[in-house]
Amino acid sequence: MRDSLREKILQVCQKKIEQKGDNVGVSFYAFFANKNDDPKLLMEAASWWIETHQLDHFEKAVKIIDLVQSGR
Repeated sequence: MRDSLREKILQVCQKKIEQKGDNVGVSFYAFFANKNDDPKLLMEAASWWIETHQLDHFEKAVKIIDLVQSGR
């Protein structure tokens, strides 16, 4: 996964945790605007989320942070 996407994921997850607490869930769609202006990046995130890690549609933000920081 490209570094810019990793950074975006970490920022969004941290912001969600700050707003709603450690139990907040996120979807990979949370990392993108409602307008699909970068389909390749969206597919990169979707592949990482669905194919690589076989995650559910919503996962705990703290879990996503752990996966990203561990380089998985």
